[in-house]
Amino acid sequence: MSSTEPAAAWQWPEQTWRGHVEAVRAGRRLVPQEWPGGARAAVALSFDSDHETIPLRDAETSPGRLAQGEYGSRVGAARVLELLADAGAPATFFMPGVSALLHPDEPKDYVAAGHEIGVHGWIHERNTLLGKQDERALTVRALDALTELTGVRPVGIRTPSWDFSESTLDVVLELGFEYDSSLMADDEPYEIVANGAATGLVEIPVDWIRDDAPYFTMDRYGSVRPHSRPRDVLEIWIDEFDAAYRAGGVFQLTMHPHVIGHRSRLVVLRELLDHIKAHRDVRFVTHAELASTARAEARRLDSPGVTP
Repeated sequence: MSSTEPAAAWQWPEQTWRGHVEAVRAGRRLVPQEWPGGARAAVALSFDSDHETIPLRDAETSPGRLAQGEYGSRVGAARVLELLADAGAPATFFMPGVSALLHPDEPKDYVAAGHEIGVHGWIHERNTLLGKQDERALTVRALDALTELTGVRPVGIRTPSWDFSESTLDVVLELGFEYDSSLMADDEPYEIVANGAATGLVEIPVDWIRDDAPYFTMDRYGSVRPHSRPRDVLEIWIDEFDAAYRAGGVFQLTMHPHVIGHRSRLVVLRELLDHIKAHRDVRFVTHAELASTARAEARRLDSPGVTP
């Protein structure tokens, strides 16, 4: 191995591998002793309105690929909004800037219906391939686009593909976001720690188990094929909710209008919401509301005399 080639991971000194691990870490868990309104548990539904940005990001411009994304705005989003209205459930919609500009009425409809809008990159870019300045510039463009379209400045961000580059945390903090929803270190909200120091940034964790895309996505020319019956996924999500309910914690779910918005899949989402609503002491919250509750718990823990 030449001196210019990076060392293999097994050759790293402790300072190197420990530094990578400690760069972005989960801090204290921020679950309240009591949920607002006397609820036993919280449900945070989210939808990533990617639409055409996935193929566009990779310069795939065939009408066939773009049409798959267009389905999300043309059909899926309206169905999702109708279902949420029927259930009386607020949700958070994370939207790339390009997606919002392609469908400018859609983010307005989200906000008008009482839902939250959050940043989800500019064109669903692969931020781990970007330098800090480019990553920051694209995030600012997305933030500005959503703010101008809706009249509301987003307070939360979900990075494209849930990726964190070496610069992502700095960008999120510099731009004043109140929470992130991209990492997977817990089932419950927590505070992000950077190199051993608390950042004050709330993390609302996600997981591929609670995401519709891994179960239903298909790559026509690759090996990715949907292998799950929608009702099998319903069983998994019900089990996830039931466990969160028993623990008095959070059930967070990530979906995509172009994925969940198909008829047979929307059926199971409706059944999931019916199951959740049968528990009358459950509170549906936006991610922003959940982050606010988490920050309140952080203030309580910081109060004199409180033992974490």
